[in-house]
Amino acid sequence: MSNKICIAIDGPAAAGKSTVAKIVAKELQYIYLDTGAMYRAVTYAALLQKLPLGDAVALGHMLAETAIRFEPGEVQQVFVGTENVTDVIRSLEVTANVSEVAAHPVVREELQKRQQVFAKEGGIVMDGRDIGTAVLPNAELKIFLLASVDERAERRYKENISKGFPSNLEQLKKEIEERDHLDYTREHSPLQKAADAIELDTTSMTIAEVATAIYDLAQTKIEH
Repeated sequence: MSNKICIAIDGPAAAGKSTVAKIVAKELQYIYLDTGAMYRAVTYAALLQKLPLGDAVALGHMLAETAIRFEPGEVQQVFVGTENVTDVIRSLEVTANVSEVAAHPVVREELQKRQQVFAKEGGIVMDGRDIGTAVLPNAELKIFLLASVDERAERRYKENISKGFPSNLEQLKKEIEERDHLDYTREHSPLQKAADAIELDTTSMTIAEVATAIYDLAQTKIEH
């Protein structure tokens, strides 16, 4: 019986984390958990209820009563309660506000607890901003993905256009720079590379190359 490990993939917005995490999970026949989708789901729910996004107490109360779950599919389905929010949580409005919501310690602590429950048995690939440092500090394999702002903006632009969302490349560059600043400087669980994480700069790599590199690293860990 193969040894099932936990794989943590961190990095800034649009570094390719979710895309490669899904591929690696599929190849290893592991569970994939999109932690970013969880923060987006909370943001969507807060916007829907017209909650002030700076009000940590209101967000905490709302989250305590909010069930977030995943269902497998060609594209992993995300639900808030009984509502399928898979597509709407990728909207420009949610994207523009998710960093503010995610910066609240009450939100991060609750979602981190839920994420740790998912990972108890191993055999999971999880991506986000603080997986290797806060959520799964004992993960057997930690990856930190990087890419230039220009490359990440280009990727997000193509993704938005393919999904039918209106998009402006220069505006995306600005938003990614602002999100980087929020992610790296927030007080609670800021984005940072774990001391034992392996850094991969994906700027000049294809998705397939990144996924293969992580898969190979995972096999080495599984075999030892």
